Amino acid sequence: MAHLRRILSIALITAGLVLLADIAVTLLYEEPISSVYASIQQNQAENELDETEAAYPSRADRRAVARIRSRERRIATLARRFGRQADTGEAIGRLSSSAMDMDTIVVQGTDTASLQTGPGHFPETALPGEDGRTVAIAGHRTTYGAPFRHVDSVERGDRIVLEMPYGTFFYRVQKTEIVDPTDVGVVRDVGYERLVLTSCHPLYSAAQRFIVFARMVRERLSPEARSAPRRSAPARS
Repeated sequence: MAHLRRILSIALITAGLVLLADIAVTLLYEEPISSVYASIQQNQAENELDETEAAYPSRADRRAVARIRSRERRIATLARRFGRQADTGEAIGRLSSSAMDMDTIVVQGTDTASLQTGPGHFPETALPGEDGRTVAIAGHRTTYGAPFRHVDSVERGDRIVLEMPYGTFFYRVQKTEIVDPTDVGVVRDVGYERLVLTSCHPLYSAAQRFIVFARMVRERLSPEARSAPRRSAPARS
């Protein structure tokens, strides 16, 4: 009996140490189990994004913008065409920021499954380059890879980059705010190209939202989007 109690005590102590270690890792960095799942999902999303970048813009997309001289109008047209084909959960771009120690794949949608893969684009907001509108992206801070773990580290003037299959967009942080979850006005259009990042606040709580506002300062078309499709050679009789 004493031997059984000793074994039980050792098992309980071991379980307690594992639990404490899990808590410590979560407090210092992120929840480890969901992090492994998110890492697998991110790898799959990166492969998916590579395929999307190889396919977009297609010949039809490039043909649609071939006569558009303005870079801004060309980007806006490609953004709208891309948005029409982006399905929920699909990888659509890459978001990076040295201030947030972040380089992650963005997916379309903010439903539970999508956010388990990576930061999710609010589908009711614009895609980058769409006629001076707001682009909004949400992400986790403690679970599923915690892509926005250091969202509260950004300062005014910090750079954020969003790479899309049709172009790259550079933003400078304007300000940060802490708001209630019901404050949907933070993603409204304001008359210029703006990026809004949102995540739960404080850590380990969904009581409020931490918001980063960044203004677009530069945009660059992808090489494929700059080139016109080649004309097919006439068929020989």
